[in-house]
Amino acid sequence: MSTPGSDKSKVPFWRDIRVLRVLAQIVFLMAVVAIILWAISNYRQRGMIFSYSFLDQEASFDLAEGIEFKPTDSYARAFLVGVINTIRVAAIGVVLATLLGLITGIAKLSRNWLVSKIATVYIEIIRNTPLLVQLFFLYFAVIMKLPKLSEAVVMPGPAYLSNRGIVVPWPRLAESFNLWWPFLFAAVAAAVVLIIIRRRNRQRIGRPSIKAVWVFACLILIPLAGWLLVPGDPLWLDIPELVRKSGGVLKVEGGVSFSSEFTALLLGLVIYTGAYIAEVVRAGIQSVAKGQTEAARAQGFTNRQIMRLIVLPQALRVIIPPLISQYLNLTKNSSLAIAIGFLDLYAVSQTMLNQSGRVVEVFFMIMGSYLAMSLTISLIMNIVNKRMQIVER
Repeated sequence: MSTPGSDKSKVPFWRDIRVLRVLAQIVFLMAVVAIILWAISNYRQRGMIFSYSFLDQEASFDLAEGIEFKPTDSYARAFLVGVINTIRVAAIGVVLATLLGLITGIAKLSRNWLVSKIATVYIEIIRNTPLLVQLFFLYFAVIMKLPKLSEAVVMPGPAYLSNRGIVVPWPRLAESFNLWWPFLFAAVAAAVVLIIIRRRNRQRIGRPSIKAVWVFACLILIPLAGWLLVPGDPLWLDIPELVRKSGGVLKVEGGVSFSSEFTALLLGLVIYTGAYIAEVVRAGIQSVAKGQTEAARAQGFTNRQIMRLIVLPQALRVIIPPLISQYLNLTKNSSLAIAIGFLDLYAVSQTMLNQSGRVVEVFFMIMGSYLAMSLTISLIMNIVNKRMQIVER
């Protein structure tokens, strides 16, 4: 009498699912290699050579946005300007979109009818209209309709808002910063040590022996002590000022300025992504069992304490995984900046492509840059997600 194992050994290899999976992977790999070889052969037949030597050549065009750049600088420098512009708008956008989404997601679950409906209307309108349309609206119907610089709106700070963008105060490094930064390093090192001790004590005795307030105290008190001990102020606030130049030309000097294109793109990405994050937050909060809320309310917790201390910490393990996708979408959606003239990674690369004629090389650089940014975001958020899962266990 045959056993189940002996019957399985008699199955022909062309019907064995394990063999078929390996063969399928081999065939797929061979197809990919064949396509790559065909593309390289076709590229060479056209008399073209795959090379990045053009990056050392003079760019011969100007970039008005980003770090310092001159037409005599190289293509590599121009590409760096585009990458930094994209990282800047993506980094600020991720922070602001998270705050907006968190507030809106909580507001949608509010018992206040008006607050809940306002959040719902915002989410439904933004999620059901294309981002490109929203960018056009924000740029042409909002930013460009603001007063001109001579009639700029002065906000607290002071900050100047006009159709040229926004100028805000910005901290600058002073000469004494070289004496102050060791205190910053010591504060971070002390905070890290305390966090490690807290984690080990929690694993050993089930509760942290050091309160979290001491971690924050290190981050505040040590730099403050350094500020008092170091001669002079390590940082100074560069306040913008509206100045009239020769010929009656108005200009804002000081602070840091964000162009109208940058402002429109940032607003568009924040408002659009914030609506999706709000739904992620709402779903995460509703995933927490109602018994948790009822038990906390029975113990005398206020609604704010219940949300901050009980609901949100448990909801984070549900919120973080889809939040990663929203951060990636925000970063990749920044490529729509070309529609409103912002000099991001894609817009600068397009200019490089048109002048150098290096289509394949430039597009490889574009894809590689977006891939690197996406993988970095995924790595950071996956580490955070892993930490949250460990805390939950």
